Amino acid sequence: MPSGAAVYAIGDIHGRVDLLENLLARIAADAARHPADTSRTLVFLGDYIDRGIASRSVIDRLLVDPLPGFQTVRLLGNHEEALLDFVEDRPGAMDWLHYGGLDTLLSYGVPLRALPTTPERVAELRAALVAALPPEHLAFYRSCALHHVVGDYVFVHAGVRPGVPLDQQEPRDLLWIRDDFLRSPEPLPGKVVVHGHTICDFPQDRGHRINVDTGAFVSGRLTCLVLRGRQRAFLGTLDT
Repeated sequence: MPSGAAVYAIGDIHGRVDLLENLLARIAADAARHPADTSRTLVFLGDYIDRGIASRSVIDRLLVDPLPGFQTVRLLGNHEEALLDFVEDRPGAMDWLHYGGLDTLLSYGVPLRALPTTPERVAELRAALVAALPPEHLAFYRSCALHHVVGDYVFVHAGVRPGVPLDQQEPRDLLWIRDDFLRSPEPLPGKVVVHGHTICDFPQDRGHRINVDTGAFVSGRLTCLVLRGRQRAFLGTLDT
């Protein structure tokens, strides 16, 4: 890390605003113990919505800078991309409803008795969501970045395609990749990749990559990687 810089990278939140508030308080307390920091950055690794019950509240919390004195970086996750696919009627848009979208619809107050089975019903549901989405929420989803770099670290949602330079990575890989990335002994030479997307019981530091997705929506453990200088540490809503 650059001298004096501190980065806190937070894994997949998935609608658990309660855990987000808990973790932000822990981050603030940790930062207070390091008055020599010259800069502090919060990096959110994506997947703010779906599966948990409070997706809308999570976005409300992230719309403003969550902690005073911190720069905030918000990365796009595959679940946010899936919501945008549904809103914009892209190919495969219906998939979103099968892996968490229903919870997000309910959090925005969109009534849904059953999955739509006809194009007309899908169009009605899409229109209802568009009407329920605050404009600032839609702008939030559209403004999330695909990656962020600080010092020797690259922050992405899912991972990178091994052997491909960062500036040539495909967005789909940054948002969705799993096995090819996870099995690679060195996916991005010269950089450490910090990611979420693939649930692990505890945060994983593999040297060349660090996974902080600890399945918050089901485990109650939302995890944050803390980087200062050459030091790596973890904070979490449960002991990590």
